[in-house]
Amino acid sequence: MAVSYKDYYKLLGVERAARTEEISRAYKKLARQYHPDLNPGDKKAEEKFKEVTEAYEVLKDPEKRRLYDQLGPNWQHGQQFQGAPGFENMHFNFGGQSFDGSGFSDFFETLFGGAAGRSGRGTQFGPDPFGSFSSRARRGRDVEAELALSLEEVVRGGKRSVTLQGGHGPRTLEVNVPAGIREGAKLRLAGQGDSIPGGSPGDLFLRIRYLPHARFRVDGENLQCDVPLAPWEAALGAKVAVPTLEGAVELNIPAGSGSGRKFRLRGKGLGSPAARGDLLARIMIKVPAELSGAEREAWENLARVSSFSAR
Repeated sequence: MAVSYKDYYKLLGVERAARTEEISRAYKKLARQYHPDLNPGDKKAEEKFKEVTEAYEVLKDPEKRRLYDQLGPNWQHGQQFQGAPGFENMHFNFGGQSFDGSGFSDFFETLFGGAAGRSGRGTQFGPDPFGSFSSRARRGRDVEAELALSLEEVVRGGKRSVTLQGGHGPRTLEVNVPAGIREGAKLRLAGQGDSIPGGSPGDLFLRIRYLPHARFRVDGENLQCDVPLAPWEAALGAKVAVPTLEGAVELNIPAGSGSGRKFRLRGKGLGSPAARGDLLARIMIKVPAELSGAEREAWENLARVSSFSAR
């Protein structure tokens, strides 16, 4: 089988006379750059990580490096390599673990042997400076779902039961929701994602969404609500009940409060218990849609004696 030559020195960016320490430094730098954990979903980065790992597997070991260097004239990049004499079915031991090259390129398998072959490659790509990629390669897919919460549930936090539909039917999970969690935040449930045969399951991410509220509007960590007043309450002043997420509180409305005036109730908004936002109560003056005879007469008398002009 003819396969394209791979220049391991070029892949790591080192000279052919580079010392083992230089090769190790070069590999660690590239591994950090292209590691799949740091480039989630980037297939090009994953492939580059495999290539530099393959190169390091060979060049870090004096015997394997010597065999690789014996290619001599075949070093020229792009030249086809047929498998030089003495390289057939080579099998090496890496750090005490048997390794046959499965998961590496055809060039590696041709040069050093590889029982797995082209169709049976595993997912072990060699040393992982982060210690996690090998298991990641055998890991199920992460799953994202939505968790809708009322504003009262957001403020209280605590445990919630979540029922998810999956290929094996519905399943119910218990989730601990932090008090004051922000909309759009994600809760991670480790190991509750998709599973794969012979591997570990992925994770489940629950994205928080606030349900619409009948009384409150959300503005960051602040809440807004309207407080309806009768015209005489606004003119004379009044004590009125203002709703909050934890029950109504009494608000003293000064005389002469016009429609649209806002009152701030500190700490009655959203956010963490230690740093909650505020509730802004907006006064909205309402008038009766229909008047009785006595009411109409009273309004007409007020209009005659009042010196107030709204314009």
